[in-house]
Amino acid sequence: MWLRSYCIAVVTAASVLLAPVTASAQSFPSKPVTIVVPLAAGTGMDSVVRLFAEELAKNLKVAVVVENQPGAAMMIGTTNVARAAPDGHTLLVAAIAPLAINQSLYKKINYDPDKDLTPISLYVKSPFVLVTPKTSGAATFPAFLTEAKAASAKPLTYSTPGAGFLQHLTMEFLKKRLDFNATHVAYRSSPQAINDVVGGHVSTSFAEMGASLSLIREGKLNALAVTSSIRLPQLPDVAPLADAAGLPGYEAVSWHVLLAPSATPKDIVDRLSSEMKRITTDKAFQAKLVEIGLLPVDGVPGGDIRAYIQGERARWGAVVKDLGLEGSQ
Repeated sequence: MWLRSYCIAVVTAASVLLAPVTASAQSFPSKPVTIVVPLAAGTGMDSVVRLFAEELAKNLKVAVVVENQPGAAMMIGTTNVARAAPDGHTLLVAAIAPLAINQSLYKKINYDPDKDLTPISLYVKSPFVLVTPKTSGAATFPAFLTEAKAASAKPLTYSTPGAGFLQHLTMEFLKKRLDFNATHVAYRSSPQAINDVVGGHVSTSFAEMGASLSLIREGKLNALAVTSSIRLPQLPDVAPLADAAGLPGYEAVSWHVLLAPSATPKDIVDRLSSEMKRITTDKAFQAKLVEIGLLPVDGVPGGDIRAYIQGERARWGAVVKDLGLEGSQ
């Protein structure tokens, strides 16, 4: 008798514990959804989130709010979402830095991307373009390299949105491989980093395509090379860095992933994944991405986003170590 009563009590307790999760999954969404962007407004990432947030709001029939939380190599916004209530109402869009680079570059981070976050959708890749001010004498990659090598007494300066961003690692890799000096100048956001190149306050930058394409087209920046392995339709006359610098096979592109806190019910994650697939595979949406300099993707090989991120972490962690930057931040 006591055993039967004990079993009933255990089952009842388990039902009580599981009830809120089940109810949450069935009633989602019950309030506005917030998507945290760990970069400033005006970046390529921010622009894309605002594109799909509008469609997501229509599909979910609630407001979808985009909240910018820049700083600390995207770790402020990432940490905040990792600690948020796992009910699907607070989401994160992150990129390569907080998910695959910071773990080796920084001595300590306050979240674990594998344990604290669940991937929902990987929908775009973001190439970079090496730019110089229009007033610069370095309007081509050979001219840039000549100037960089001649500037040993007063090294060039290069801007990025912060240490650990792919732009930072790409320039450090280039410095080491091609033997020139350039001083890193970190900013809080991509627009700030690019605007100071436009103004001639900084010598160069690997700029986000999404944030710099209009400035290139307006004649305010020189485009010297792109970090994708292929020429881009937006800049067909600009060679890949692999070709311009004589680095066969080299590519350095970021990617954008929508994530939720790790304990978010699977039903909610699946619902959001389905909605994102519907939005991001739409030809009109993909055309908008191409228009702002990004590369739409339909998922990752094998469909396992977490495994893809882990592979990227191993790849770029090795680069960080090779550059002597492991634990440098």
